[in-house]
Amino acid sequence: MKAIQYFSLLLFPALYLSQANPDKYIIDEDGITGEKIEQTKTYDENVNSNNIIYSVGRKFTYSYYYQNKKDEKFLIKKGKEILQPEGYTISDWEFVDIQKQDNLTIDKLLLQASSGNPFANIPGYNQTAISYEYIMKNGEPFTMETTGAVENEMNVWIHPPRGSFFEILELNPFPYIKAPYKIGTKWNWKLEIGDHWSDKRWLEWKGSIENMYEYEIVGKKNISTKLGNLECFIINAKAKSRIGETELLSYFNPVFGFVRLEYKNIDGSKTILELEKVE
Repeated sequence: MKAIQYFSLLLFPALYLSQANPDKYIIDEDGITGEKIEQTKTYDENVNSNNIIYSVGRKFTYSYYYQNKKDEKFLIKKGKEILQPEGYTISDWEFVDIQKQDNLTIDKLLLQASSGNPFANIPGYNQTAISYEYIMKNGEPFTMETTGAVENEMNVWIHPPRGSFFEILELNPFPYIKAPYKIGTKWNWKLEIGDHWSDKRWLEWKGSIENMYEYEIVGKKNISTKLGNLECFIINAKAKSRIGETELLSYFNPVFGFVRLEYKNIDGSKTILELEKVE
């Protein structure tokens, strides 16, 4: 599954299956199970009709913070304008102390699932379209991106936010859980990452790297969230490549998806995302 830029628990008995139906699903070369596209059905009928978490139109609002190796906490704000060789400008980003926010501080991340295929030019594309908007305290979006997610009875896998500062998360394990949903389930994944994701503010490298991921469901517990007490599976994931190692501890609820994401970044810093609202 190549990375691309740009309600009741009773509904989930099939989440505990251990083998994919070959007539319904296709497993990519890295082991992620997605829907097989039937030409007689629309894209939404093929890919989105069975989504419970990332159903079309559903919105997820996350808070976040960045923590450096000194345990100091920061948010991200809109920075200076940078002129591009093509003649247009883009806004850079910068850190702001969590106690010194202003109207240009990115306050929330908004994830929304949408209908249709945003990457129709990619043969065999079979992911649910999701977008991330980075909302500043003045209510305006700093930037946004469209990418994809996979949700079915065999696995749930989503691209993390990767706009602005959040490009750093490309190097971490992606949010991912695989059936059977029980403590001790283990699986692997891999992803090739180009050097356009490098940044001197965390790490620069030349050429492509290949992240090798190891995932394991290590626990199941009730945690306190802004949505109430939620029973979550806890997934520990590690990534390793020639440039270093990263980690992700994620908390997954079968109704609301990934409700807390604790990233350990390539430079030893941390990025924490927590779900606050679902609409």
